[in-house]
Amino acid sequence: MNRTDRLYALREELRRAGPAGRTAARLAAELEVSIRTIRRDVSALQQAGFPVWARPGPSGGYVVDASATLPPVNITAAEASALAAALAVCRDQPFARDGTAALTKLLGVMDEQTRARTERLASRIWVKDSDRLSSPAVLGPVERGLQERRVLAVDYRDENGKQTSRRVDPQLLGSIDGRWYLVAHCRLRDGLRWFRLDRIQHVSITAEPATEIPVEDIGQPPPTAHPVIPRA
Repeated sequence: MNRTDRLYALREELRRAGPAGRTAARLAAELEVSIRTIRRDVSALQQAGFPVWARPGPSGGYVVDASATLPPVNITAAEASALAAALAVCRDQPFARDGTAALTKLLGVMDEQTRARTERLASRIWVKDSDRLSSPAVLGPVERGLQERRVLAVDYRDENGKQTSRRVDPQLLGSIDGRWYLVAHCRLRDGLRWFRLDRIQHVSITAEPATEIPVEDIGQPPPTAHPVIPRA
């Protein structure tokens, strides 16, 4: 397990523990690392703004602030299985990792019977592995740039094989005819451009704030696409 995945697993385990918390020894055993590594990882989560603190005493450990955990959620086995199926199909697509985190939180707060029904039902849903549409090295910075409204530095190869370096203001992500695109204002061309994610050779997020263009000014989706949440 790499450090990024371990930090994610540690965060979700602490969320599931709720007010009971988890000792460093138990976390180390579950993640198969040393207690020293757990302490470093918790420190990294704290520096990133995750509300976890150490609780002293014989029964102490690490506890997450109540505001970072979910209250009881009323969700059916069919609803949870539908989410699991959708995420399985879209596992290499934008924000799929965040979707998986959300599903993990829901499963963590379900009662045992509902969770068991969910697991039984989900085991009867098979999906076909899809071709990887973009790499995590591309998706991660693109997702962050869109979410945090920051300019992206992009090395892009066009349909003719020509590669250019650009700075772009990310506006939206679009899935058209089985391909994912980043729609962004290209500073090199001074206009909106559609960049196929699988043609982005390298992308990094900058500290520069991105200019946000209202969705209405970008236009309507193509006939083969629609927003994931319809406009009011």
